[in-house]
Amino acid sequence: MSTATTAGAREHARAQGGTVVDCMPIVPASTAGEGLTWAETIPGGGRTSRRLARGTTLRLTDPHGDACVSVLLFNADEPWERLNIADTVKVLWQAYVGEGHLLLSDQGRVLASVTTGERNRSDTFCGVSTLTRNTERYGDGTPHGPSPAGRELFTLAAAKHGLTRRDLPPSISFFQGVRVGDDGVFTWLGSAGPGASVELRAEMAVTVLLVNTAHPLDPRDAYTCSPVEIRAWSGAPTAPTDQLWSRTPEGERAFLNTADYLTARGIS
Repeated sequence: MSTATTAGAREHARAQGGTVVDCMPIVPASTAGEGLTWAETIPGGGRTSRRLARGTTLRLTDPHGDACVSVLLFNADEPWERLNIADTVKVLWQAYVGEGHLLLSDQGRVLASVTTGERNRSDTFCGVSTLTRNTERYGDGTPHGPSPAGRELFTLAAAKHGLTRRDLPPSISFFQGVRVGDDGVFTWLGSAGPGASVELRAEMAVTVLLVNTAHPLDPRDAYTCSPVEIRAWSGAPTAPTDQLWSRTPEGERAFLNTADYLTARGIS
């Protein structure tokens, strides 16, 4: 089919309707499962973003065992409040994020809680790859090239929500683990394996940015990153009666800060 004319281009575009590929959004999400509000698979080297309502559970799954999905969170209503990795680590006395960990903002509030996930396959230290580093390693780090850098993809995802590169803080990644030795040296642990998943529960309305790129410490010569599956559904945020609320004094204070902020905005 020729696309040399407007009519030909239109017919070609319309002929793509109904095409299904492995990596794509499913619209509406409910066709992928009852109650779903977001259903998408992003490829290695891909990105996506979404605004999520308070109480939403977001599940990320690595079907093939080579995904490395990095996450940024922003207060959906006041995006200058954002994920703060330093506080997430130091306030909760734990650098290895897994089930029960809270993802804190720079205001001491809980943006999301981790309800499922392995501590030994997350990374709060290394962030994402950069254009310069990927160009040195793989020959290209541009967002539409064969080995896109995570920061470049985050920049594009942020732009969908009126945010710029200067709004991007350090991120957390899942499915590829890193450990820090007594000498301060990072050790890459590799993949959590096929089928690994992590679930995050939004404790306030958040904008989530996701990029799926090769880990900065991955020693393999080839840019290696497999697809990640996204599923989200509505639910209730953590309540004071939930064990997670009062698991630690620091966490309880963060939940109280969150409740105080939401109450002042008329959100109970």
